[in-house]
Amino acid sequence: MSDRSTAAGVGLAGVMAHCGGSPVAAVKLLVGAMASAPAAPEPYAALAELWQDRRPELREGLAEDGSSSTVPAQAYFLFLEGDMDNAVMALGSVTGVRPDVAWGAAPWFGDARFLGAVSAAALAEACLRTLDYGHDLDTEEMRERFEPWFHALDVVSERDPVPESLAAMARLPRACGRYELSLALCDRADAVERVMWTAVARAATWRVKGDLDRAAAAFEHALLLDPANWSLHLDLADVRAEQGDFATAASLVEQGLEHEPHEVTLRAASAAYRTRLAGSSDDLRALIALAPELANTAYRNLLIDYACAGPELPRGLVAEAHRIREG
Repeated sequence: MSDRSTAAGVGLAGVMAHCGGSPVAAVKLLVGAMASAPAAPEPYAALAELWQDRRPELREGLAEDGSSSTVPAQAYFLFLEGDMDNAVMALGSVTGVRPDVAWGAAPWFGDARFLGAVSAAALAEACLRTLDYGHDLDTEEMRERFEPWFHALDVVSERDPVPESLAAMARLPRACGRYELSLALCDRADAVERVMWTAVARAATWRVKGDLDRAAAAFEHALLLDPANWSLHLDLADVRAEQGDFATAASLVEQGLEHEPHEVTLRAASAAYRTRLAGSSDDLRALIALAPELANTAYRNLLIDYACAGPELPRGLVAEAHRIREG
């Protein structure tokens, strides 16, 4: 028996016979069928029957198995029990691992019972889990696979418009290149209450779109809402640097250092932006010393590029910085 034949409607009795009576093996076979045809109702019908008939044994077996291959089925079992929040978070986790499968096309995910009960906080957490593994989602194929998620975001954000949750939700459509939905979620959040996280989500979306003026304006608004947040000073400084305004960038980083003087990322950015402005060898040496402490190598390399474009810097020092960049 193949997974596809299961999805085509073999039924639970045939599945169990094929799996030697093991409910966990049956679950894994049915998950394979779900992966082949996520929208097909047959595997879910078999799972519902299995859950009804063998629930205690199945619970014990799944707990002992601990396999990620059963997570899509466990998400459905949670739905059957009315635990919509944990159901969506489980689906978000498996989607993050395998976004090549349209898990959101599962019939239960678009069910009115689910969409009417799942909380904005749980859906937001599920969205973040879909992004955990850094897969490229900005393709037409991915946008099509995530269409059920976008529908869920629209429905739940209107029903339960918690600003912080909507700001987190906005990250998924932004990652998929659905910028209009990301900004619409921010607008919906702002209509309830203006909070810092929404301003940051809006800024990030404008930045990805390449509209640096609007990104900077959104980060400025975020700073008005949370003026002691050193990370916001750095975010705005980086946008100004991207615009070529290194004087403002350096000033913003200094303001951030007033709130968090030992933060290594701020110190490195300060050294880089001052080097770019004035060609200070001392500042470039400071950046070189701090560079190994920067966990984000892409950001480290960007700061080195900015700094090494400063005026009249010693060639040997620039070469040393480039060696760190290339190392």
